[in-house]
Amino acid sequence: MIHFDEEETNRRIKELRSHEEEKLAEHLSAQYGLPFTDLQTTPVNIGALRVIPEEEARDAKVGVFDITNKKVKIAVFSPEHPKTKAVLENLKKRDFVPVVYMTSSSGLEKIWSFYKDLSFTSKTTGGSFDISSDEIEKFLTVEHTLDEIKERITTVISNKGNASKLLEVVLSGAMGLGASDIHLEPEEESARLRYRLDGVLTDIAQIENKTYARMLSRVLLLSNLKLNLGSEAQDGRFSIKIGEKEIEIRTSIVPASESSTIVLRILDPKGISVPLESLGIHPRLLELLIKEIEKPNGMLLTTGPTGSGKTTTLYAFLKKIYSPGIKILTIENPVEYHLKGIVQTQIDTDRGYTFLNGLRAALRQDPDVIMVGEIRDNETAEISVDAALTGHIVFSTLHTNNAAGTFPRLIDLGVNPKTLISALTVSMAQRLLRKLHPERRKEVPIEGKDKETIDRILASIDDKSYLEGLQTTSMWVPQDGLPETDVYKGRVGVYEAILMDEAVQQAVLQSPSERDIVNAAHPQNILNMEQDGIIKILQGVTTLDELRRVVDLKE
Repeated sequence: MIHFDEEETNRRIKELRSHEEEKLAEHLSAQYGLPFTDLQTTPVNIGALRVIPEEEARDAKVGVFDITNKKVKIAVFSPEHPKTKAVLENLKKRDFVPVVYMTSSSGLEKIWSFYKDLSFTSKTTGGSFDISSDEIEKFLTVEHTLDEIKERITTVISNKGNASKLLEVVLSGAMGLGASDIHLEPEEESARLRYRLDGVLTDIAQIENKTYARMLSRVLLLSNLKLNLGSEAQDGRFSIKIGEKEIEIRTSIVPASESSTIVLRILDPKGISVPLESLGIHPRLLELLIKEIEKPNGMLLTTGPTGSGKTTTLYAFLKKIYSPGIKILTIENPVEYHLKGIVQTQIDTDRGYTFLNGLRAALRQDPDVIMVGEIRDNETAEISVDAALTGHIVFSTLHTNNAAGTFPRLIDLGVNPKTLISALTVSMAQRLLRKLHPERRKEVPIEGKDKETIDRILASIDDKSYLEGLQTTSMWVPQDGLPETDVYKGRVGVYEAILMDEAVQQAVLQSPSERDIVNAAHPQNILNMEQDGIIKILQGVTTLDELRRVVDLKE
């Protein structure tokens, strides 16, 4: 028995008709001497649609699909149509330079379908987008709880709001909560929306797949990425202009089993403009660091995993020492925030501009201070060390677990130990802890295993002056019944550092292990990260559970 699948048959007929229509349009374009474009596969620059209003575009059977300065690419159904000719003449009178293509009626329908996305987005200068700024500004003037944000997003999803409206609500919600990233992860039946709040991913909502597909297209268009590259990873960016402030959004698209997954990183300038004194560095260590960074040469390295605040710390150092009398130059990947008065360059591996090439070029610019985003290979390490020996201050980052690991790591990269002890002045390590909300915490006595842990770490602090004025019988914990996202607000660093003194120099010359470096630096009496964390716990800044989450307490 033959089974007749009407739905499949209709789909094939539709595909055949579409194919025939494209072939006919391509044939006619040759007769008119115009190029043909298949708008089913050609990326559409949604900002270009503003050149011609939707009603006028539909009436004249035209569609602008790309724009560069005053040069516009415009698709037409019939170049001899009187209304089409009138539109082209009008563009010329407005100083546009139209580049005319022929396309099919279905191609034009695709262009016109994007007009609905313009209702929430307006193009601004410099490639940024003003996404309902008045509404977002108003939204951001009031503090919202996580539950309120979730309800707002869920309402838009359930009301089948278009992709632009949903993206606007997702972005404004993330900015309102101070999220650093937005994660959109497609699954079998829906896409999972999560915010990274104070370093921890938090579930926000589920988005049905059809809506997610439109949202993915919207993000691709905003980020000037290709719509038809579903099998390739892509990176892009767009900006949101809110009043006088511009917030940059970094886009990462990665193909997954169900669809492409999206990560949007929110780069809000206020997030990086943290004074050095407000990072949470203990006052005694801060005094030592300021003395070191004000020297005319030397190298200071910060270490820690991705997301531990290393860039924020280095930027705080740069702002602390900046003055009109010195030249500061950075080599970053990427430039996350722009600092006034500082020359910032971004590596581009596709064009051969790496950290190594950037550092070599930077040294020819006669800088006083150089920041290298990351030391990851032998040559970059050696040139950074040489720069620190020849009258420059060098700031950089390294991937090690602690401050002591910096020394064997650089030796493993091929740096001569004798050169290293003359160049490296400070090695730091850091992590970020979530801070307790001062009005959503309660004080409890320290008991049981918690007491054993705290007493052991306090006993390891030889210089007891660190404990002066510090009570050690109680600590603060979150109030009962409140979600974590409500009891924690903001983050603070825990730090450790090792200075290059004579004892450390001697240890470095002996091909040291991390333990050797720690033992040599012990008389410096600088807190390590677990000791710094315990003091912050006893001060009510954070919790023991939070310290356990990010620092190995060796319990």
